[in-house]
Amino acid sequence: MKEKIDLNKLPNHIAVIMDGNGRWAKKQGAARVFGHKSAIKAVRDITEGCAELGVKYLTLYAFSTENWSRPKAEVQALMQLLVSTIRSEVSTLMDNDIKLATIGDTKSLPSRCQKELSEAMEITAHNNRMTLFLALSYSGRWDILNAAKKMALDIAENRQLIDQIDEQDFANYLDTSGVPDPELLIRTSGEQRISNFLLWQMAYTEFFITDVLWPDFRKENLYEAIISYQNRERRFGMISEQVNG
Repeated sequence: MKEKIDLNKLPNHIAVIMDGNGRWAKKQGAARVFGHKSAIKAVRDITEGCAELGVKYLTLYAFSTENWSRPKAEVQALMQLLVSTIRSEVSTLMDNDIKLATIGDTKSLPSRCQKELSEAMEITAHNNRMTLFLALSYSGRWDILNAAKKMALDIAENRQLIDQIDEQDFANYLDTSGVPDPELLIRTSGEQRISNFLLWQMAYTEFFITDVLWPDFRKENLYEAIISYQNRERRFGMISEQVNG
């Protein structure tokens, strides 16, 4: 399927809702955390696949603000897994010239997680083949509310004129400031909802939903999603004649 991809029409930014780890583990008769551990290969495969093709930005929805309400044991296991995974995958990021970055309220993460993230981002800071964003303790509503607060402070302190604010000005206050909006969203496990992810940024994002559970997602599935994206007509409110003419 890789040969069917038009490298001149690649999405610059792909976002992924990695769903189905718990269901995958249940099918194996194992605890949910086993599914999260088994998902690491999918993360590695898709990250490398995007970089090989020439995608410039990849954002993975790793942990939402709502995920804090999960059972305490699962949250603790996820945080421990995050630390060990970041530590072990830095060499892979370096080998593939991939820069690591984050979006979300990372200050709410355990100090050990913050330390590992900070060190990994510092090590990979000068890589420029692709940027991998991990959305951690993130939600779209949190992002928009946080942006509104920062903008309100600038207005109150006369650093921003309210009458001159447009969509781009507001976007500059979001956690994704300076990053193009995702053209393609991939959601695994067949669920058909946005789950509070990049609400502002995905106004015109194309969705690809697959029944494949995230631990089973591989490069061929990525290629299928990109081919589907390339076969669509993106009109942005216009009609076909305007787009094609």
